[in-house]
Amino acid sequence: MIHDQQCREIIENNPNMMIPWYIMASHAYYTMDDPILTDGLYDELAQTMLSSWNTLEHIHKHLITEEDLRAGTLLCRELPQRIEQAVVSLRN
Repeated sequence: MIHDQQCREIIENNPNMMIPWYIMASHAYYTMDDPILTDGLYDELAQTMLSSWNTLEHIHKHLITEEDLRAGTLLCRELPQRIEQAVVSLRN
């Protein structure tokens, strides 16, 4: 199931939430082979985060680099287990 609307509503109120959404979307797409966001929104998040990178704050920000955002991918990182749990919870 695609969760674009839910993602947009959450980040509209708190732009810092782009970070966990981007990480969850990357994990869902690249590791679980079951996307939670459309490619368009995923790309939009990358561009928006890149343009506002210095103002974003989140405990998982260190898991993403500006180069990841320029490339539009977030591959093969050791992610906290809570990321996968969050994706599973979102789907339920």
